[in-house]
Amino acid sequence: MATVIHPQNPLLHLRSSSSSSSLFPSKPQTHHLPTSIATATATQHLLSLSEPQQRPPLVSSYPLNYSSSSLIDVDIDRFFSLLRLSVRSGDLSLARAVHASIVKLQEDRDTHLGNPLISAYLKLGHVFGAYKVFTGLSSPNVVSFTALISGFAKSSREQEAIELFFRMTSEGIQPNEHSFVAILTACIRMLQLELGSQVHALVVKMGYLDSVFVANAIMGLYGKFNSSFDYVLKLFDGMPQRDITSWNTVISSMAKEIKYQKAFDLFRDMKRNNAFRVDYFTISTLLTACTGSFSSMEGRALHAHAVRTGLEANLSVNNALIGFYTKCGSVKDVETVFQRMAVRDIITWTEMIVAYMEFGLVGLAVEMFDKMPEKNCVSYSALLAGFCKNGQAMKVLDLFVKMVEEGLVLTDFTLTSVINACGLLMDTKLSEQIQGFVMKFGFGSNAHIEASLLDMWTRCGKMVNAEKMFHRRVSDQVNSIISTSMICGYARNGQPEDAISLFQSSQSEGTMVADEVALTSIFGVCGTLGFHEMGKQIHCHALKTGFLSDLGVGNSLISMYFKCYNMNDAIKAFNVMPSHDIVSWNGLIAGHLLFREGDEALTVWSRMENASIKPDTVTIVLIISAYRVTNSNLVDRCRKLFLSMKTVYGIEPTSEHYASFVSVLGHWGFLEEAEEVINNMPFEPKASVWRALLDSCRIHLNTSIGKRVSKHILSMEPQDPSTYVLVSNLYSASGRWHNSEMVREDMRLKGFRKHPSRSWIIHQNKLHSFYARDKSHPQEKNIYSGLEILILECLKAGYVPDTSFVLHEVEEQQKKNFLFYHSAKLAATYGLLTTRHGQPIRIMKNIVVCGDCHTFLKHVSVITKREIFLRDASGFHCFVNGQCSCKDYW
Repeated sequence: MATVIHPQNPLLHLRSSSSSSSLFPSKPQTHHLPTSIATATATQHLLSLSEPQQRPPLVSSYPLNYSSSSLIDVDIDRFFSLLRLSVRSGDLSLARAVHASIVKLQEDRDTHLGNPLISAYLKLGHVFGAYKVFTGLSSPNVVSFTALISGFAKSSREQEAIELFFRMTSEGIQPNEHSFVAILTACIRMLQLELGSQVHALVVKMGYLDSVFVANAIMGLYGKFNSSFDYVLKLFDGMPQRDITSWNTVISSMAKEIKYQKAFDLFRDMKRNNAFRVDYFTISTLLTACTGSFSSMEGRALHAHAVRTGLEANLSVNNALIGFYTKCGSVKDVETVFQRMAVRDIITWTEMIVAYMEFGLVGLAVEMFDKMPEKNCVSYSALLAGFCKNGQAMKVLDLFVKMVEEGLVLTDFTLTSVINACGLLMDTKLSEQIQGFVMKFGFGSNAHIEASLLDMWTRCGKMVNAEKMFHRRVSDQVNSIISTSMICGYARNGQPEDAISLFQSSQSEGTMVADEVALTSIFGVCGTLGFHEMGKQIHCHALKTGFLSDLGVGNSLISMYFKCYNMNDAIKAFNVMPSHDIVSWNGLIAGHLLFREGDEALTVWSRMENASIKPDTVTIVLIISAYRVTNSNLVDRCRKLFLSMKTVYGIEPTSEHYASFVSVLGHWGFLEEAEEVINNMPFEPKASVWRALLDSCRIHLNTSIGKRVSKHILSMEPQDPSTYVLVSNLYSASGRWHNSEMVREDMRLKGFRKHPSRSWIIHQNKLHSFYARDKSHPQEKNIYSGLEILILECLKAGYVPDTSFVLHEVEEQQKKNFLFYHSAKLAATYGLLTTRHGQPIRIMKNIVVCGDCHTFLKHVSVITKREIFLRDASGFHCFVNGQCSCKDYW
């Protein structure tokens, strides 16, 4: 298509006349609605005005420069009345008849009748008719231009609207306030911030900024862009007059930017101003803000306000209420809203599917889907995503097959859910078939689909396949989404160093935009590795780019700081978040548990209850676990919570809840009760529940119960070496060395090896890893020499090596040699060698630290007068002056 640069305005790119037919449809879009008796009579009257036995042709085939010598003497005002009637009744044929009569009068080139015709056609959705009238005008004025610009902008023909606006200004016609609203509407729909800013400047220059309608439109434009958020507030604060749209626009912008508290403050200001009455849009927007911020009390207050003001029956308000109660209420709340609705639309039914899926009621969600009077691709996507959320991957695939067989439209969201289901199943063959289907039907070039495919392979553990896809894509075209998926894949498959490396290289090469997904993932990796300095640097980046307002980023930041032994910054990150969800609160509780601060975790729980924040299943697991690390015995309170979790919170106890409760009972010495709880479980206990009791038996040296428990575990997981290690440690701790050695001999005969222990330290932004007896480090000689000195000094200070932690069948002296070079000891030595005197040593470990290393590090803290922080699978250990913060219970 040729392009012509406008001679007077280079910003105006008009299509050439040879292609002008492609700019507008070749024939009018006809929308025939039932004609009322009144409009039928009016049409007949118009036809009777024409020549005898001659019906005027339709305007689509009628030449607009039609000339007739005959003039019909008719009242022009009658035409205005008939046009208004055609709009009210939705009768396009009446409008066409009026148009034909105007043409006969040769008045069609005059704006006096032409403008009302344009307006009528646009209101009837007939843009082509409006355009034909416009082109037939001898001298279109600002009203003519503005009406058509507005019509184009609202009919998904924004580019034509922009071109027409520039044509109007180039012809010397000054825009009015309605013209500016029309062109700003086009800018909003096309997300044209730069052009919109130029229009804003023109508005200021021409003195139209005081117009409420124009200012609202400009705020609406800036509200679409994160970078222009401050302009919305500035415009709103500077408005000499406001209407309800002004308030709704600024409140909506605050909610979009996750400035929920500011949105609520504005709402309160609006209510204090008696000139404005809250409408359905205000309530719907604020309910969305309540959902995003988990503001249960605010949301319920809004519901009450909607009832008082008569807005409870509004469809949009009810749909927003369903969404709110899905996140901040109960399934009963959601059902009550749905049942009271007199009018429902497809959004209502889809919201109900999402709600039931959110509450884990998959059967009711399917039942709701089946009852829907009409379905669209969004409904199917909601059902598919719900199946994935609830781990029912096979149902996703069954529904997908049905959709394909019935020839239903497949969207990106549909295929993403199907690919995610394959990842959940971790079925390589099925994943290959789905990838083949995607490629065959041409979806493979879609970045989101390709990222999902890559994610699928990483979930299947096929990192080679994922890396092939990634490198093939990168060599073809670098894509930020693909890089983010690869980083997540590395993190998921225990390759955090690769994740960090890819992130750093992508950032230095400028091939990746660190969006909220990438930042969330990389914060998680930094937390896993304890990479505190890098985490702080990325925190600064998130702050500069404005992504800290994202809930996922904020939650991952809290977790990262806690895992890097920086409680102060973790709590600060929580406090400055604009809103919190249940994941935020869970992260705060989990952080305190990582530091073994049970009482502080229970204080957070009290805050949640006072704020009426609804816990989820993870919250209850964490709170039960908190009673294990409180300063005093609070088992009675823990027991009460466990027994009431179903009736009070509507949460069914799972194996995780039982394991946590058994661990609490065992920790405080209630071993018999713990065993009884397991025996009385309503479902078959998992090995993790028995393992929690076995660990407690080790702490309290109870071999009689421990022996019974170990039989249960070994019968359930005969191939798991960790159980043998636990049983062996139980016997060792109680002095039954012979039994301990028998267990380890059984392990050796069966060829079992415990999970390799790995410890690491971050030094100068590099990760230094160590395994037992590892000699791969470049400073290996210095490390081993330093460790030998440490061992001698510790032995002098009373350290006695505990060789029960050595699994190898060797002589006692050789066992000591194995023991002395455990990974935690090597890492601690390297830390002492590479840090200044007085600085703490920070060690990370992939499994629980062994008892001998624990004892050794207590002695090292005395000899070196250093604080040693070690994070293992049980939490943090802080060794100071020969004591550990875990109080030797871990």
